[in-house]
Amino acid sequence: MKTPRCSLPDIVGTEDLRKRRRKRKKRYALTGLSWKNNDITWSVHSYPSPSLSPSLRPELVDLILIYALRVWSNPTPLNFHLLRPSRDHPDQEGDFRVSFLSSYHEDGYPFDGRGGTLAHAFFPGTADMAGDTHFDNGESWSYGYGDDIGTTDLFTVAVHEFGHALGLSHSSSNPSIMRPYYQGTVGDIQSYTLPTDDRLGIQAIYGKRRKSATHPTPAPTTPKLPLLPSPPSPRLTPHPDPALPDRCEGKYDAIANIRGEVFFFKGAFFWRARQWGSLVSFIPALIHNFWVGLPLWLDRIDTVYERSDGHIVFFIGAQYWVFKDRASLPGYPRSLEEWGVRTMDGRALERVEAVFVWAHNGKTYVFSGGEFWRFDEGGRIRKLEGGYPKRASLWTGVPSDPDDIISWGDGDAYFFKDTSYWVLKRGGLDQGSITPKSTSVDWMKCKRSLQKRSALWTKASRLTVASELVEDVCSRKLLVPTMKLVP
Repeated sequence: MKTPRCSLPDIVGTEDLRKRRRKRKKRYALTGLSWKNNDITWSVHSYPSPSLSPSLRPELVDLILIYALRVWSNPTPLNFHLLRPSRDHPDQEGDFRVSFLSSYHEDGYPFDGRGGTLAHAFFPGTADMAGDTHFDNGESWSYGYGDDIGTTDLFTVAVHEFGHALGLSHSSSNPSIMRPYYQGTVGDIQSYTLPTDDRLGIQAIYGKRRKSATHPTPAPTTPKLPLLPSPPSPRLTPHPDPALPDRCEGKYDAIANIRGEVFFFKGAFFWRARQWGSLVSFIPALIHNFWVGLPLWLDRIDTVYERSDGHIVFFIGAQYWVFKDRASLPGYPRSLEEWGVRTMDGRALERVEAVFVWAHNGKTYVFSGGEFWRFDEGGRIRKLEGGYPKRASLWTGVPSDPDDIISWGDGDAYFFKDTSYWVLKRGGLDQGSITPKSTSVDWMKCKRSLQKRSALWTKASRLTVASELVEDVCSRKLLVPTMKLVP
């Protein structure tokens, strides 16, 4: 979708798509999973937060979801039936459930609040969570004006996620609703129809809806759908929310390669990017919502890196924290003095400006004040190597006071400074002149000449969907399109 992104990973990777591009024209991707019956029941178990999504009353949410499912039933034999709780059946659940949930919600794929990931859905199957579709209740959901600053169009995301719940993976087709990027509103939802690629994909799974000249086909969801009310007027905002940092301004507080994704930290927020600048979301997510255990007063971090043992280390001032996945380990923060680092004039290090593990040699490099130190963290004990500190100017062709550094690709070192980055190829420090490139263009998907924001800020949270295998109590396996957890 346009760039918040679906929290389901790309089942078909971009490299695979490049290789297949000349072999076939279709772009949709099938999971091989489907519902065995054409009559599918579903239920809604929770609704958007009234404080964050005041325009979406429960009855309107139901109607939007009905229309979103109708998009998939119109070209197929599928019929969807909404089960509503009743006095005799208060806990009706249906074949799959729709919920608006926050943070950790007992499915292994926590949400990250405003920005970042928007939703995730589980592929069809027999496990308990098959088809379940979850929306992040930390988002501000809207109807009809999802490009308004800070809001996301529920219908657009629902159509995308229901595609996963029916067995479709992501598509590389440009107009596809199953692209992994949020693309904003799709127009009049009462007349919206699937793009050709999506229609062919869903029909490849379930077939076409039969039409009879003498017996009209019954409506796929209900005999007659009520009309939707006119969308409320969007809240026009001339500039992005000042509380949110601008990703295109550069000068990031910290940049780190964590679990194969690049994190850009600025203030209390962060963006995530995959290789070649594939942003997970144009809207930054709060650091606090992702890593539990950092101080509540946090308004920025100095640097962060993923250790060789998979733990993640945050540096803030003269303290550091160690995380296992998204939770801080007991006993932290600790003093930076534990690292045993002294400057050339004998002073204790007060803050770390940049740190990274160079894939070229597996060593950990720490930068501060124009000097750097090298550590061996391959064993159980972190060891400062002899002969350090050294002057950062030994790294020729790159800034001696970088904002941060990461190791990426085949062991290359990426030095970031202000709005630019330099690539130091593996093999040595002295590589002469290196041409800087634009961080905002290559990594953050910004235009070459920064322009003022329009009245409606184009928002995009990449819905990254990760395929995971989840087992139910009967040991049946279900392929799950859900949020790709990074740390």
